[in-house]
Order: sequence, then structure tokens, then C-alpha cells
Amino acid sequence: MFVFEHKIRVRYGETDQMGFVYHGNYALYYEESRTEALRNLGITYKELEEAGIMLPVLDIKSRFRKPARYDDLLTIKVTMETAPDVKMTFHYKVFNQEKVLLNTGETTLVFVDRETARPCQAPDYLLEIWRPLFDEK
Repeated sequence: MFVFEHKIRVRYGETDQMGFVYHGNYALYYEESRTEALRNLGITYKELEEAGIMLPVLDIKSRFRKPARYDDLLTIKVTMETAPDVKMTFHYKVFNQEKVLLNTGETTLVFVDRETARPCQAPDYLLEIWRPLFDEK
């Protein structure tokens, strides 16, 4: 299993008229957190795209438990429970600075060959990076 934590400070413009983080911003928080999680493993979206691999979101789920508010320091815990193949799924838990669980989410992305626009297997060099994280011991 892979686990990574990323911190994001809520900006005023991300809140709605009630002072809560607007629900659509959670997708952006997920994206920033998974991008940084991959970067932490030595993988960048830019490098993937330059290699002809695209990663569109196939599915997104989000469950709101409590509101985040302006200036909260959020911790987004990102996990991957299974090794990627043609798809990879990220799970998210969003906590405020008091460690209160505010939101849970999940995104599934699919590896797509840019030239053919068809799903493809994750590249071997990525699987080599991920393999030790998911090997059964």
C-alpha cells in the first residue's frame, strides 16, 4: 500500500457564501494531492505526457462529512491500496488542523496512449517504481 500526506491551506476564494469550501474544490484538492504523491515517487504528469501517456479521470467520488472553512490547514491523506495496471485508484481522507475528518473521496484514472487514444497498460518503468510498495511480504 502507498500512503502520502499533502497539506493545503484553504484560500478565501475557495469558499462559498456560507463560508464553507465549495464542493467542487475537493476535486482540485484531490488532483493536487495525487500529483504531489506521484512526484514524491519520482513520477510527474509532465514526464508521463511527454512519454505519450495520458491519465484522464474515469471516476470520482466524494463524501462530505463536515465543512472546511477559510484558512483551515487541510491534510489530504492519499492512499493507493492496489498496484496500478490499466487503471489506478487513489483514496483520499481530508482532515482539518484539529485532525477532524471532513471528507473522503476516491478517483480512478486510466492510462491512455496519446497516439491511439486507447487504454493501455501502465508503463514498465512505473510498475518497477510501484512494485515494492505492493509486494506481499
